[in-house]
Amino acid sequence: MPAAPRNHPGAASSEDRRPSANPWKVDLRELGRRAGSLHELDRTAPAPDGWGLELIRVPGGADVHLRLRLESVMEGVLVSGDLEVPVVGSCARCLEPLEDTLALDVQELYAYAGSTTEATSEEDEVRRVEGDFLDLEPLARDTIVLSLPLSPVCTEDCGGLCVGCGQRVDDLPEDHTHEVTDPRWAALAEKFASSPGTPGEPTTPEEN
Repeated sequence: MPAAPRNHPGAASSEDRRPSANPWKVDLRELGRRAGSLHELDRTAPAPDGWGLELIRVPGGADVHLRLRLESVMEGVLVSGDLEVPVVGSCARCLEPLEDTLALDVQELYAYAGSTTEATSEEDEVRRVEGDFLDLEPLARDTIVLSLPLSPVCTEDCGGLCVGCGQRVDDLPEDHTHEVTDPRWAALAEKFASSPGTPGEPTTPEEN
């Protein structure tokens, strides 16, 4: 029986070659650090819970589609491209549920540890390469959440809700109205409504 082949000294193990289990992390070993090296990335990653605002959000676990170009530069890795993500929420005017898909451009420099950019930037001013990996999740989160509208609408001309009955204005007929009584006359109107007889008619005198 032939002997099993020996690993060549210094060769990468299967564990080293295995892609990261986290789809948000990118292995940079194939890109290398030679300035001008390029790598195209096209993948989907699940959105964590909590990406959203009060009236609109990314569903937890939804697929975020990433189409990115990674370029090795002197100071780090320049990431550019676009991403697509579904969002759900409620219209700020009529409260009807809404669904949409955002298509957003991204461009960000991830600085190498020890680079001039890393050394001269505050902690929250620049993203950093973590060893041989890029973590794309914070970049995607910030790009998406900052792009969400504070007051989303189902349509630009949504009429909102009727103040009289609370129904959606766009579902009501054009001549829909409500009789509004001036509150200054409300007590008088109520008095006439509760009085016997018809207004304007003389009351019948009581017989002795």
